[in-house]
Amino acid sequence: MASKEIRYKDNTFQLSYELLNPTQDKVLLVLHGWGSNKEIMKQAFAQTLPDFKHIYLDMPGFGKSSNEMILTTVDYGNIVQLFLDELGVKASIAMGHSFGGKVSTLLNTPCLVLLSSAGIVTVKPWSVKVKIATFKLLKPLGMKKIRELFVAPDAQGMSHEMYETFKNVVDEDFEDSFAKSKSRALCFWGKEDTATPLYTGEKIAGLVNNSAFYPLDGDHFFFLTHKGFIAQTITEQCKDMMK
Repeated sequence: MASKEIRYKDNTFQLSYELLNPTQDKVLLVLHGWGSNKEIMKQAFAQTLPDFKHIYLDMPGFGKSSNEMILTTVDYGNIVQLFLDELGVKASIAMGHSFGGKVSTLLNTPCLVLLSSAGIVTVKPWSVKVKIATFKLLKPLGMKKIRELFVAPDAQGMSHEMYETFKNVVDEDFEDSFAKSKSRALCFWGKEDTATPLYTGEKIAGLVNNSAFYPLDGDHFFFLTHKGFIAQTITEQCKDMMK
């Protein structure tokens, strides 16, 4: 495990990462989802794609990487690109799960692998709408523990900076970014995913001009049991772009 110091908008980020297969030339960058870290991604893919140099990164505010700044997804994309520049590498493939899928899309790599990516705004259930309305009603009263009662589990226990960052990215419409992508995109999705439903994956695949869509059994973390198929598909579908 290693770390790299990055300066961005007068802020310093200490980014933790791990590099596997260091002698390989082609680079695979792997980005985790919101509230996660590089370890779960390494658990899934460390033993696959041996012809690639793997880079597993804790994005700012997650795992062992620091963050003291309120960020947007575009900021994350800029920071990750600065990180790659600092390492002196150019990624051939960016693979991202959930929130990491949005960040990966911004990197414009030849091959883009989306694992149940976030970025499509979904219709909220009535119960969620009621919760949001109640939160807004009570917020001016300054009642204690409102955040604990009403904030999504993904946002609880966060620093102020990460909570505000969460609010920036949680319901972000990324359709325009998907439509502008020039990457060859492989979209893998869990059929039983409730965090980023299957129809959002179909929509993303329709937005990216050069894409393929692979619905697979499982939930939001389906990739843990389909890593072999995902790796094989990447090898077959992205080989022409790796020359």
